[in-house]
Amino acid sequence: MSINFRKTGLFLWNVIDPIYFHFTRLDYVESKFGNRTIMRVRLTKYKGRKITLSDGTEINKNDLLLKIHLHNIKILGQTQNNGNEVRRALTIYKNVQESLPEVIYYIQKRGYTNEIKGLVGITMLHRGCKKLGFEIYPIHNRYYKLFKQIALLPIYLLSCNKIKKKITTPMYLFMSKDQLFNKYQKG
Repeated sequence: MSINFRKTGLFLWNVIDPIYFHFTRLDYVESKFGNRTIMRVRLTKYKGRKITLSDGTEINKNDLLLKIHLHNIKILGQTQNNGNEVRRALTIYKNVQESLPEVIYYIQKRGYTNEIKGLVGITMLHRGCKKLGFEIYPIHNRYYKLFKQIALLPIYLLSCNKIKKKITTPMYLFMSKDQLFNKYQKG
């Protein structure tokens, strides 16, 4: 992808991101020390099909979940000069891994511990998510899947060096609250 296209895309994304942040009612996840992580979140009611996670947690329609959004422009800023896609993926993986304990802190600080069933996210970059503790499920509603594919396409195009002929399908990521706390709560 040309450098000029990427720079223009990043500039536009920087302009649009605060507007997107405002209208989606997202909230930053901050560390105990006040540093912002790459996670932005909001409470949401799940609207998909019933899902049973591997630990037995059932996610039903209208269950309250914490929806996670990666702060894509921040990630792109951190990985922009890293031409190697493997290194870029490892940087994102590490950032998410370091942010998940702070998500627990956020949940506890906001008093959501007894309210939510878990985390949900939607991504086109789902390789490596299982190691983080997420479970991957398809989006069954074809219109919603198409909408998410179109919505995620700009960040996908800005993040990859070579555009593949077949673009990855967006998927749901779930993690139960118990899995999150068991795996990431600091002793």
